[in-house]
Amino acid sequence: MASLEKIVIELRQKKKEATQLKLKAEEELKQLQSAEKRSVTGLQKMIKKIESEKEDVSDVSENLTRKNAQVESIERLVANAEERVNAEKEAIERTEQEIEFADTPEEKQNAEARLRSLNDHVQELISEIKSRQKTLKKITGEVTNFDDIKSKITTQIKKQTKSKPSFRSTISSSHKNASKVVKEIERRTKSEERITKALDNASKKLKEYLAKKRAAAKRKPAKKTAAKRKPAKKTAAKRKPAKKTAAKRKPAKKTRR
Repeated sequence: MASLEKIVIELRQKKKEATQLKLKAEEELKQLQSAEKRSVTGLQKMIKKIESEKEDVSDVSENLTRKNAQVESIERLVANAEERVNAEKEAIERTEQEIEFADTPEEKQNAEARLRSLNDHVQELISEIKSRQKTLKKITGEVTNFDDIKSKITTQIKKQTKSKPSFRSTISSSHKNASKVVKEIERRTKSEERITKALDNASKKLKEYLAKKRAAAKRKPAKKTAAKRKPAKKTAAKRKPAKKTAAKRKPAKKTRR
């Protein structure tokens, strides 16, 4: 009896320990799966971000190419305008000399009219040059800005690309460890099931033993009661000699006659 009770207590303790170990392994598995999920999500987001940033770089590069082309075109136009200004100034000098040395009033008037036209044209060219230089300055600033943006995005892409192996390593490590823990949980579950089965059998035997013991305890008092009733019959037997005494008294009546 004591040995059976001890076995049940030990099995209960073992089951408790097995359950705790299984729960601990299940919690570890949750953490590993969560880490793997976070890494997978992080990797996917990073890949999408890299792709988006590459598209941004492509757009910036296109804008940069277009702006650089505009800069080159404006620089050519400014250079041409400056050359024309220089040529017009030379023509102005010649016209001024013509006015100074004109032989007739008509030649002088024609030279003066040409001079006014040349001056007006020079002013137009100068205004054009200033306008184009202003536009050039603006576009050059945009080019610098696009260069900075492209450089920053490219740097981010490089950093994120370097993070890829780290994410993949975490995913791989978490997956491998999770597989090991799954096997550990399976082992712990089987152990718990074996202990539970052994505990159920031991508990069943203990219950059966206790039931038999209680049944035996109920039967014993009935036998004792029956044994106590037997002396009552002996008492009745002892009373029989009283009748014999009465029979012995009869001869006394005969003597009186």
